[in-house]
Amino acid sequence: MAKGKGVRLVITLECTECRSNPNKRSPGVSRYTTTKNRRNTTARLELKKFCRHCNQHTAHKEIK
Repeated sequence: MAKGKGVRLVITLECTECRSNPNKRSPGVSRYTTTKNRRNTTARLELKKFCRHCNQHTAHKEIK
């Protein structure tokens, strides 16, 4: 049987440079999925990940 909601959530990280820059090379936004512990990390997560559209490591923020 399934228990209630777990502590770990699946979240989506989106590139901040692609979202704010309309003059990028290709259409689309770099997105990654990961998990986080909702009890330990209550704030929105921000990690530096590689963006294929920007072709560099940029900040990726958690989106809903």
